[in-house]
Amino acid sequence: MLPYIETSAPDVLCLQEVVHSPTSDKDWLTYRDGDHILPQRANFFLDVSRALPDHVAVFCPAAQGVLWDEDQPIPSQWGLATFVHKSVPIIGQVQGFVHKDFSPVGYGDHPRSRSAHGVRIYDYSSSRSISVTHMHGLRDLNGKMDTPERADQAQRLLDLSHQVSEPDDLRVVCGDFNVEPDSETLRLLAEAGLSELVTGHGFTSTRNSQYKKPGKFADYMLVSDALAVQGFDVIYDPEVSDHCPLVLTV
Repeated sequence: MLPYIETSAPDVLCLQEVVHSPTSDKDWLTYRDGDHILPQRANFFLDVSRALPDHVAVFCPAAQGVLWDEDQPIPSQWGLATFVHKSVPIIGQVQGFVHKDFSPVGYGDHPRSRSAHGVRIYDYSSSRSISVTHMHGLRDLNGKMDTPERADQAQRLLDLSHQVSEPDDLRVVCGDFNVEPDSETLRLLAEAGLSELVTGHGFTSTRNSQYKKPGKFADYMLVSDALAVQGFDVIYDPEVSDHCPLVLTV
């Protein structure tokens, strides 16, 4: 992932599932959740910050739990990160929760806490302000079906986007929503005037060969003015994750 990020160096980068373990200098730690044991990059937030030295980096934790250095527990935070190039003025920010609240003493039971972050920036090339708000949608162990919690989550995401925006701004809303294209979440966002670009541009998946489960959609990009879109792509190669990067040019 890091070589891809260094090469592409977007003006604004939105990442979900970011790990930040400020008390550890290890490269790798271990995540343990019952029988679910995985190697975990200990300081992914720092990794990306080093790959983008000319960007302002903001980390937004949703929970603090522990990773493991053999038998030693290491406090570790998990959440979102937003990176904005230093040449782009950040003129507003908003951070909040779309599901539950900050979990300070463990990652919690599923569906776990989920946060969102929005920035308002000024784009000199178009002489306008743009807001970019992203979230990581809750994971329900029963699947990606519509639930009251997901409807509430969508409304909270919209509220945060409105908070960081002014009426004439171009609004961008994106992230790993963990829903299907026919979901109530996307219907609510469409009713609020946002155009969804993944299926709108004919893409049939936001997953790649690393993802083996059924259901090939998770990530979405929406804009308040489709005419402002100069380009949009879902990147299948290189494979930098089991999620495909979504790249928007406005």
